[in-house]
Amino acid sequence: MLKGKVALVTGSSRGIGRAIALRLAREGADVIVNYFRRREAAEQTARDIEELGVKASVIRANVGDPEKLDEMFDTVAASFGRLDIFVSNAASGLPRSALDLDAKVWGWTMDINARAFLLGAQRAAGLMEGRGGKIVAITSLGSKLVWPGYTAIGVSKATLEALVRYLAVELAPKDICVNAVGASFVPTEVGLSYAGGAGEEDEGAFWKTTPAGRMVSPEDVAGVVAFLCGSESFMIRGQTIIVDGGFSLTPLNLKGKGGEN
Repeated sequence: MLKGKVALVTGSSRGIGRAIALRLAREGADVIVNYFRRREAAEQTARDIEELGVKASVIRANVGDPEKLDEMFDTVAASFGRLDIFVSNAASGLPRSALDLDAKVWGWTMDINARAFLLGAQRAAGLMEGRGGKIVAITSLGSKLVWPGYTAIGVSKATLEALVRYLAVELAPKDICVNAVGASFVPTEVGLSYAGGAGEEDEGAFWKTTPAGRMVSPEDVAGVVAFLCGSESFMIRGQTIIVDGGFSLTPLNLKGKGGEN
């Protein structure tokens, strides 16, 4: 249980971030909902959190902008005086092959997906030192597996996972646990765009051949995040926990049915 804890989840107005925010709220945590563009969705998430009997706050901030990121943590410090859980979920990127990448897309993706986690963890550590703080980064299988058009995002996620390992060691003396959760494609608006639009109802989707027989849901990811934020995960440090229904164990699934691209 996370009763009395204060949690900040970036990019939590929709998708995986929203599921994580709601799960932490169900476990008893007060949740700060961060968003950048979709205010109505963020406010709805906050209302849904409050219906669970805990407190919710909404903060608009582009985490890819260091100044705005600092302002967000300043607001958290002023409003709560502490932070117990920091979930770095906000992510971005455009589908580009390695040869088609330009400096703008590369910088944007790395700033939001990797640099924001580093700077956020630095600020979070100052608000949770000595109180059993938990930091969790959301990554993906694209950090290790190659997916068409996923170059910048995949590299940024690999960077994210390396940061998790380094921060886990550096922050351990401050009584802070750092880990990551890596999911395969999740049927959200963004996830389906990289899965060729193949949803759960598509009988021809390659997801049907995975060991679990279905796609990973946002709630599947949220459950693992909640576990990492609890006391029972104390001895898990610097790890990336994979939530993919066994997809990464069967690489031929990357080519879909019949082995065709």
